[in-house]
Amino acid sequence: MAKAGRRRAVVALVAVLAVAASVAVVARVLAPAEVETVARGPYPEAPAPAAGVIGRLPVAPLVVDGRLRVYAGARQVYADQPVTGRHRVTPFWSYRRWPATLVGVLAQGTTVVSRWSDGTLVALDARTGRVAWRADGPEPAPVPKPRRTFAAPVWDPVGLHVARTAGGLDVLLAAGPEALGGYALADGRRLWHADVGQGCRVDVGSTASGEMVGVDSCAGPASVELRDAATGAVRTRWRPPNAPDRLVVTPVGCRDGRSGCRGLRTAGPGGESGRGWLVTDPGEPSAAPGLDVPGVVLDGERVVDTSGGVVVGRSPRTGEELWRRADIHPARVLAVEPGRVHLLTDRRELVTLDPLTGATRSEFVLDLGRDGIGWRPGRAYAVDGYVAVERVREEATADDDDQGYFLMAESILLAAT
Repeated sequence: MAKAGRRRAVVALVAVLAVAASVAVVARVLAPAEVETVARGPYPEAPAPAAGVIGRLPVAPLVVDGRLRVYAGARQVYADQPVTGRHRVTPFWSYRRWPATLVGVLAQGTTVVSRWSDGTLVALDARTGRVAWRADGPEPAPVPKPRRTFAAPVWDPVGLHVARTAGGLDVLLAAGPEALGGYALADGRRLWHADVGQGCRVDVGSTASGEMVGVDSCAGPASVELRDAATGAVRTRWRPPNAPDRLVVTPVGCRDGRSGCRGLRTAGPGGESGRGWLVTDPGEPSAAPGLDVPGVVLDGERVVDTSGGVVVGRSPRTGEELWRRADIHPARVLAVEPGRVHLLTDRRELVTLDPLTGATRSEFVLDLGRDGIGWRPGRAYAVDGYVAVERVREEATADDDDQGYFLMAESILLAAT
């Protein structure tokens, strides 16, 4: 009997240990986790590439500090280098989270900020890939699953912007369907939090004068709401003269993405009653007739208009024509960055102009090897003289899967201008 009792005790102990081990395995598998793989090599120097196509990439890059290319995945942010590499290579650093999914990425200087589906904001030091800070942000709105290039979350992150205040403070702004928040970009400390009415506010971006822009219809007809980026206080609520009850506001002249924008365009849902406005100073926006025409872009103190078959530079404040380029083949604006307007002609030539004078800065065919020019542009992005663009099949529709939609596996071209 004593032996049988000991045997039963041993069996019970083994069962307890097995259950404990199973619980430990489940905890390891299911518990929230992050993996930080930091850089092992030195921070690269910034190259000075000649104008032309650099290479092909399968995913959309953010060019950070002129030295790295940063990419997004479903649960990962990672970087490679050099920025002039012909193809994507082994990551220089990588950061993963689980089970949250990545919903947006932006970069300012050497800080790369990622936003996750659980609301967490994680800032990485681009020089090392180490986590610089974490903060609890407002839960983001659901976003559509990105296509395989992940261009949407890195080139146009929803509800994630940076604004610089008059005192020189860089503020990260995060908008969700129920709340807004402002965070010091340098260290992640929360500067303010504001609850907002669900379903009655639309995020727009941030202004060059240090404000967060939204469209608020919670207490009446839709109005443009301008909040102080440093405090979250509403500085201005404003409706354009004779504005429709439903108001669509589009940022223009932005420094990067929808951040640091110098202008707005207001219109009805179908584009009617379109008007342009400047938001370079605090207070109510000022009229900018040069921005009234749909599709024009703003760069500094110049509007660039390709709607009439020629390329024209105008004053945003008066609409006065200041320069004209009739020698450029029919073109559309591909991307804009401070000091450069990038045009894509119907011959797939990338023509980069100085918006102040209309002078050509560079010009070349956007092609590599034998890829050809039988494609149309999808999403595009420009920073620091680099331009990246998705190449979409000419006959593709929005309903096509990724294989039918993109020209090839490495569908993105990266060029230096």
